[in-house]
Amino acid sequence: MRKRILQLGSYLLVAALAVGVTLALTRQQEGSCKLEELEALISEKFVGETDNEALLDAAAHAMVSATGDRWSYYIPAGEYQAYEEQTANAYVGVGITIEQQQEQQGFLIVGVTPGGPAEEAGMQLEDMLIMVDGQDVRTMTTSQVRDLVRGKVGTVVSLTVLRQGERVNFSVERRNVQTPVADHEMLTADIGLVTIYNFDARCADETIAAIEALLDSGAKKLIFDVRNNPGGYASELVEVLDYLLPEGEVFHTVSYDGKEDIDYSDADCLELPMAVLVNESSYSAAEFFAVALREYDAAVVVGTQTSGKGNFQNTFRLSDGSAVSLSVGKYYTPSGENLEGVGITPDVEVTVDEDTATAIYYGTLPAREDPQIQAAMEALK
Repeated sequence: MRKRILQLGSYLLVAALAVGVTLALTRQQEGSCKLEELEALISEKFVGETDNEALLDAAAHAMVSATGDRWSYYIPAGEYQAYEEQTANAYVGVGITIEQQQEQQGFLIVGVTPGGPAEEAGMQLEDMLIMVDGQDVRTMTTSQVRDLVRGKVGTVVSLTVLRQGERVNFSVERRNVQTPVADHEMLTADIGLVTIYNFDARCADETIAAIEALLDSGAKKLIFDVRNNPGGYASELVEVLDYLLPEGEVFHTVSYDGKEDIDYSDADCLELPMAVLVNESSYSAAEFFAVALREYDAAVVVGTQTSGKGNFQNTFRLSDGSAVSLSVGKYYTPSGENLEGVGITPDVEVTVDEDTATAIYYGTLPAREDPQIQAAMEALK
């Protein structure tokens, strides 16, 4: 009797599993069929012209967006190389940063990489790019102009700019260009400023080199600027924190499957008065950098409320060359706080007007005119 009950139970279990698998496959097939049905309907019945790749990209974007997570995003195949270049802080080009102007005036050059091909050719900040290889670019998008300017290493691109109303032509060789990750300057005889642009590739090496250059120049106090810093790799963040902080926990993550990882710093640290500048465009690793220093009583935080990004993402490549950056876990500060939707409230709050914020973003505001830098210097006194 017991054997028959066990056999019956086994049959029921197998049947239940079969039903479960069937339902799962059915739901998957239903979703797939719905998309295929809609695609076929548009292809056959829609009165206008359609781009099938654009339809699929839009569907993928909508699926990721429907998660409700503001940090997850879809990357079309045509934009994946630019994404990789951004995280590598390197690309093949001429070393300029452009900003599209209103009324199709052209593209204002707002950044020229020091030592890059464009600087060597004589291009300057505030030149207005209007032509690339003889093509008028004033009606193009920023990505279209970027694709024209970039190309294979060793090839030459012709660039025409307006400089004080006069046309100036340049022939610039495309080369491997590394974008700066960290910069530094002495503000006074004893206060040094380290600007960290992101926490992607080379951040730790360049940040630590900048700190040591300032120490060699006589810096006794440090200000770190992570305003408009979008974050980056946790490994780069941890390496910088390890250099600055004493022994203890500096970073804690919990992934979607419950796996926990904790990073620690060793006993070596930098014992100097420090301040960190933040704003509403300080995200992710930039926020955790500031809050870790504050939780160790190593720095005062100055500026405006940060964005509050407490999730981390992994990037998954899809079969057609596109990708999705998907939130797969949460970050925690050394004290165990998650900043998602909360952010950091500065110890010294200093707001700025729109024109000042724009100048800070483009790095054109001298430190002596920057009210947030001046407040940080005052805090260090």
